[in-house]
Amino acid sequence: LTIDFGPLGLKRSSAAIRTWYEPADLIGRLVIAVVNLPVRRVAGFPSEVLVLGAIQQDGRVILLEPDQSAEPGSPIA
Repeated sequence: LTIDFGPLGLKRSSAAIRTWYEPADLIGRLVIAVVNLPVRRVAGFPSEVLVLGAIQQDGRVILLEPDQSAEPGSPIA
């Protein structure tokens, strides 16, 4: 994923969601992510942020999102 964090810029994340989300469904979608972690290489890919999701018993990942529009890069409280 390439995510726009507003004043923090564009950041990339390796998220195991391909099975449950089509790329077109993610364009413009708000997500909740942790940005103050060190970069990790996941399968040879530098992942800069951790996108948060709820893992279901069947292994499905449901991305967490704000319930209202939020400015990209807003701190989580």
